Parts: sequence; C-alpha cells; structure tokens
Amino acid sequence: MRVLYVEDEQFLAEAVKHNLNKEDIECDLAFNGEDGLNMALDKIYDVVILDVMLPKLSGIDILRRMRERKIATPVIMLSALSEVEDKVHGLESGADDYLAKPFKTAELVARIKALMRRPAEIQDEKVKYLNLVYDVNEKSLNGITLTAKEAGIIHELLKTPGKIVKKDFLLNKVWGGEALGEDNYIEVYISRLRKVLRKIGSRAEINSVRGFGYKIVEA
Repeated sequence: MRVLYVEDEQFLAEAVKHNLNKEDIECDLAFNGEDGLNMALDKIYDVVILDVMLPKLSGIDILRRMRERKIATPVIMLSALSEVEDKVHGLESGADDYLAKPFKTAELVARIKALMRRPAEIQDEKVKYLNLVYDVNEKSLNGITLTAKEAGIIHELLKTPGKIVKKDFLLNKVWGGEALGEDNYIEVYISRLRKVLRKIGSRAEINSVRGFGYKIVEA
C-alpha cells in the first residue's frame, strides 16, 4: 500500500511517515500544495492525506483539482479546524474522510485501511479486454496465476487498453520505493506476460512504445 502525505510541518510529516512504514504502509511526502498536487496527479497512490492549511495551494484546492480531473483516489483531510462546518466543507469538496489534528497514528492507519477496504467492495473483481479476463482478487489472467509484479503490470495495462502506460508510471505503481535501478528489469516482466498471452492464445498483445512505455492492443 502506498500513500501520499501532504503536510508543511516537516517534523510531523517525517514522524507520521516513520510510523506508517512500521505498519507496512509506504509513504511519500510533499511539504507544499504545488508539489502535493503534482504528485497526486500521478495517480500512483492508494490514499492521499491532505492537510488543509498548506503553502502555495490549500489542501481543499488540491482535492478539488483532483476531482475535476476525475481522479477518484480516496482522500483523508487533516486539519486543526475541527468545527462541524469545516468538516462538511472538506467532505463536500470530495474528501472521503476527515481527521482533526492532533491525531494518533493508530487512528490514521485504521482510517487508511478502512478506505482501502471500501473500493474493494465496489470495484469490478474482473477486468476484461477482448478474450482476456484478469481476476483482481486472484491475481490471475484467464486462470493463470501471475506473480505480484506481473499482476500489477497487466492490471494497469488492462485499465486503459490501446493507450500508452508510461514506464515511469509502471515502475512507481508496481515497484514503489524499490523502483530505483529497475528500469530495464521491467522488460523481463513484459516478456513473461507476452509468453502468458501466447499461451492463452489471446487476441491481445503488449506493444513497446520506444522511450515512453507500453500499451495492450488487439493483435
């Protein structure tokens, strides 16, 4: 699980990151609104945590711009302002949850996990394209069990068939903090997936777009 935490109090942010890491939650940090927005728009995070009061761009502004661009990543708003109207304002702007500061990390972790359970209840358990069926829960393609990284790659490609998925995006989304030095290694997994497609007798193929990334298309 990977989250983005946008917080201008650097000491607090680093402390929260340390505690989240201990819960096996990978956490990237941004210390102002502009950086936070740019990172949130990458769509590589499972949950985004936004402080309301930020330099350059407020947490509410980040949230609104995310929703305007149809980014449905769950968002938890954080604020020292705990009045009911402030919570309502955040939720009406598209937030999924609201946590008043100061807070205990255990409560933040519980809310992150609750949000991660929520999409699983409403998302399609299977992603289909041509004669391919990817089972999200089983991490299998037409009944063939995939490794975690193979599953992560094919899932992202199948979300937007015919469109290029950038290599950097795949590295960040599938490898996360382990992405450094894996730039060429991703080719190994793409090669494996091509073999799986041939084994299945699929009408789809994975094309490499030199210098950009990959896309899955009809052969």
